[in-house]
Amino acid sequence: MLDISTEVAIVADSQRNTAAKRLASQFNLPLASKDKKPRFTLWLGPERLELHDRQKTAGPVYVEFTAGRALHRRRFGGGKNQPLARAIGIKDNPTVIDATAGLGRDSFVFATLGCKVIMLERSPILAALLADGLMRAELHAPTATIADRITLIHDDARDYLKKINDQDKPATIYLDPMYPHRKKSALVKKEMRIARELVSDDDDATELLKIAIDKTQNRVTVKRPIHAELLIATPKPDTQIRRKKTRYDIYFRKA
Repeated sequence: MLDISTEVAIVADSQRNTAAKRLASQFNLPLASKDKKPRFTLWLGPERLELHDRQKTAGPVYVEFTAGRALHRRRFGGGKNQPLARAIGIKDNPTVIDATAGLGRDSFVFATLGCKVIMLERSPILAALLADGLMRAELHAPTATIADRITLIHDDARDYLKKINDQDKPATIYLDPMYPHRKKSALVKKEMRIARELVSDDDDATELLKIAIDKTQNRVTVKRPIHAELLIATPKPDTQIRRKKTRYDIYFRKA
């Protein structure tokens, strides 16, 4: 896993130094100094927070909920009949914990469909990018109501879920663990490569799934590449929803 103390630093536009100090304090991230040249920089510019890689394997990486892919999915995403919506049991607008938030794209879809969403992200770098994206979405009129349904928590999902009381269990827990066999478009491959360097592979995904099954009211939904093996041998998924390149393994809570 990346050594954040030496390989990452926050660099800010001259007008955003105060905001950069708050960001560093909130997520325990180092500010830039003259004697260090870290591989990754979190550039806090006039418009947004961006992750830059000196090796240029990808970049810049940032969270965007107001335009681009998020805008397209908000307008033309297929509503509650889309496979992702059916996979999480969207019918009753459930509370969803996205235990592997990443760049927050699926979380934003859930919130767009009316769900209350808790995004869990253990990487301080990804959590900082998510916080910046949410803040901008809250200030953007078309997405403000959607962003208001999302709560970001910077924590290891295993630790967070273990502390949930019976009365606070969510209807759905959603997992989309990083996985070496995933096949995506070239752009996302670059983003996934850089994300994997930041947080490593989700080698604890099987443990997380077992905890999640015990901490949901209704279901746990696991997003997987279509030909990937199951995360755990038992229990088997109660059902699956399959697409061309992706499937959703669904585990229902047993009484």
